[in-house]
Amino acid sequence: MNNKKTILSASVLFFLGVFTYGQEKDSIKTNKDTIKTNNVEEVVVLGSRAGARSKVDSPVPVDVFNVKESSIILPQTNIGQILNAVAPSFTSTIQTNSDGTDHLDPAQLRGLGPDQVLVLVNGKRRHTSALVNVNGTPGRGTVGTDLNAIPSFALNRIEVLRDGASAQYGSDAIAGVINLDLKRDTGKLAGQISYGGNLTPTANDHTGDFDGQNIQLDLNYGNKIGTKGGFFNITWSSQFRNPTYRAGTESGKIYNAYNAIEQRALNDGVNLSSLFTNINNTPNSQQIINYVHQYAQGVNYFSATQLSDIQNTNTFKDITDASGNVLQKGLWSLLSADVTDQELAYRGQARKDFNMQVGQSKLNNHQFFLNAEIPVSDNWKVYTFGGYSIRHGTSGGFYRRPRENRTFTGLYPNGYLPQIGTDIQDISLAAGIKGKWDGWNIDFSNTYGQNSFTYNIQNTGNTSLRFASPTEFNAGGLRFTQNTINLDLSKKYDVWEGINIAFGAEHRYENFKITQGEEASYATYDASGNVWNGNSVRPTDFFGAELPGGSQVFNGFKPGNAVDKNRQSVAAYADVEFNFTNWLLVDAAARYENYSDFGSTFNYKLASRIKVAPNFNVRFAGSTGFRAPSIHQIYYNVTSTLFTNNQLLEVGTFSNDSQLAGLLDMPKLKQETSKSASVGFTYKIPSANLTFTADGYFTRIDNRIILTDQFLRKDVPADAQKEYDKLNVNGAQFFTNAIDTETKGLDVVISHNARFSGFKLDNNFAINLNKTKQVGDIHSAGLLQSPQLEKVYFSEKSRVYLEEAVPRVKASLSHTLSWKSATFYLRNTYFGKVTGADIIDVNGDGIIDFNEHQPIGDKIITDLSAAYQFTKNVGLTLGVNNLFDIYPTKNLTASTNNDQFIYSRSTSQFGQNGRYVFARLNFNF
Repeated sequence: MNNKKTILSASVLFFLGVFTYGQEKDSIKTNKDTIKTNNVEEVVVLGSRAGARSKVDSPVPVDVFNVKESSIILPQTNIGQILNAVAPSFTSTIQTNSDGTDHLDPAQLRGLGPDQVLVLVNGKRRHTSALVNVNGTPGRGTVGTDLNAIPSFALNRIEVLRDGASAQYGSDAIAGVINLDLKRDTGKLAGQISYGGNLTPTANDHTGDFDGQNIQLDLNYGNKIGTKGGFFNITWSSQFRNPTYRAGTESGKIYNAYNAIEQRALNDGVNLSSLFTNINNTPNSQQIINYVHQYAQGVNYFSATQLSDIQNTNTFKDITDASGNVLQKGLWSLLSADVTDQELAYRGQARKDFNMQVGQSKLNNHQFFLNAEIPVSDNWKVYTFGGYSIRHGTSGGFYRRPRENRTFTGLYPNGYLPQIGTDIQDISLAAGIKGKWDGWNIDFSNTYGQNSFTYNIQNTGNTSLRFASPTEFNAGGLRFTQNTINLDLSKKYDVWEGINIAFGAEHRYENFKITQGEEASYATYDASGNVWNGNSVRPTDFFGAELPGGSQVFNGFKPGNAVDKNRQSVAAYADVEFNFTNWLLVDAAARYENYSDFGSTFNYKLASRIKVAPNFNVRFAGSTGFRAPSIHQIYYNVTSTLFTNNQLLEVGTFSNDSQLAGLLDMPKLKQETSKSASVGFTYKIPSANLTFTADGYFTRIDNRIILTDQFLRKDVPADAQKEYDKLNVNGAQFFTNAIDTETKGLDVVISHNARFSGFKLDNNFAINLNKTKQVGDIHSAGLLQSPQLEKVYFSEKSRVYLEEAVPRVKASLSHTLSWKSATFYLRNTYFGKVTGADIIDVNGDGIIDFNEHQPIGDKIITDLSAAYQFTKNVGLTLGVNNLFDIYPTKNLTASTNNDQFIYSRSTSQFGQNGRYVFARLNFNF
């Protein structure tokens, strides 16, 4: 900790000291740098349709990160983690044990949702992911954009507009816009080979050493097409990432006495599970009891009393008198005793053998991207860009222990760890023509994108199939397709200091598809091996508990869940930028959109920049915005069939257009609407190469869409119970416009650079402070409108995910020093405190309050790296992410799930992988 404070203090002093020295910069001549490392450029194009301008002259805050140049020195290699490190207003963390979300990190801007930030590529709308985040992580119930489907090595720079922009860019741009600008390099082959891993005492389930090994190859090649500025640029990236293991030591019950006897029988060639299918309905019960008597004698740690009780019992159930008093215990009672430690010793096992895989998932990722332009005349050019990626991930579920009825010990006497395999395929292609005609800039384009998730569940079983169960299942999948046609026109007029008029139109088509899995992935089978009809006899374990159906860890999508739905939208916008004088800029924008499934919306924006002094600007903006309900949120559904109270009952997520939603008078999803305002200033000190920007902001979102908790039949009003009974439903959750929120925040960015004695130094400080809270009443509706149900609409856990699971304060201070062929990089990132979502007894008073959560403390993460260019073609980078091996606050015992989750899996700070060391070979020819 002292080392960490020393480096942080030195970092601050370095920043301030060089500020003074840098004022003499104008008299110092410097040589051309071998490696450029500025990560904030001055010129921006995002947020305006009038062309490029200095970022300090923009009426709205825009950050620009030069990924092409900083990729040499940064420890991070994918877009989400790069932005999480360098942009304090951006948050994205690798998730664990959250199904498909393990392979797609939810990304948030200014504390708002993953679906409230719009992503563009080369200025064109990027399609979102097919995945709906339905698990217990920040962003629950949202649909974000898969940033990891695009290789960071294909990027020139990333622009982040930190302001509401729906009036300019359409749906989703409530928090802001991220634009990924692709490389246009020609005439060279560039590449890098990276190898790294986590060198930390907590690796391999806290036994130490090294895990999470990552190998990545990036290649980029570009060349000219013709002699008039045409080009193509292609990128290939392959990543092979091993999992990390951060579980503690399984502390729960693993084996019972029956498991011990069963193992002794297996050692003698007798599989007790083969002697019965339903223990309550088997003609050879005495044979089974005899085998239990026989093989119990082989368990040498049974006490004499325990063994005598077993030998003297010839029934499964307890023998009771008329009053229910136990006269003699049956085998079910006697053999349920915990014998974990003794049996582990007998089998030569350790408790860690039963750990979950907690940490980052295993991942193989291959990506291709293209960017090209070809002039067709002096004024017109055609262009295309797009890519293909295939990502295969494997993550672990909860361990199926031998003592549980969901584990068929006839096949798995030691239990098993099921795995969720996810194949994520992403396709995108944009093509268009742009040019000038009679002073007008015209751009006509078509952008296609598709993202799909296919679930292959491995090392698992359908327990109800017993010996006939496969070990791998196709559980179905999700697919989202989007096609967008745009026509954009703009023209500048020499009126006042210049007027730019822009307008355009957009048509967008969307499709969401759920594909059913194979039958065994979702079905429950009876004792005869047929799909259970609700009346036939089901198989049980030795203790009489019915064996569950479906693939363990992830049930497949059923035929009733399968959907194939479309929608369309059309939009028109106008944007006028007035430069009344050289000190007053005003930008006004308006946009109308109409959706085929919920109707229309009209939004506007007004922004201005006033140049108070040559180097001092004041800027402010106000806007309305919206986010259309994603087509996923309208039609996503996944249900399970359970046998409750002698009935087959459905539980799960029901779609907004389902029969149940209609019977309950649940309102159709409509757009979220927002009102945003921001005010700030920019200030430059040219003699010191120092720039300050500060922007305060406020965003009010009405009718925010959330995923509710389960409305159980027993808790809903009587009229709703009648509708549940009509459809045999026991529990249901829905997507609904249930809450309003307010977000307040402040962004401060300070940038400095200096040149002295052949050295080049860049210093950047940025901080984001934000607070989101739910305001007003819960929008309960229909037959579920009840004060008692408001905590089901918007539960306490959901409140934490929304308000407290993401840092309210995040700051970074970075320095890049270059001298001749060497470059050194140091960054400290402060992650503010967050709150765990679990409701537990934090203060140990024996009382669990409804809002009692564990606080998770603030931390500082230090990154350090050094690069050396041996020749103009070959260089080497060595570095460390999280130099001091900092971890989040440890969970209290109640949240660890038997010491498996040592750190919270429901918050978003900086992950739980610890120190990462890497080496990177850079080359270009």
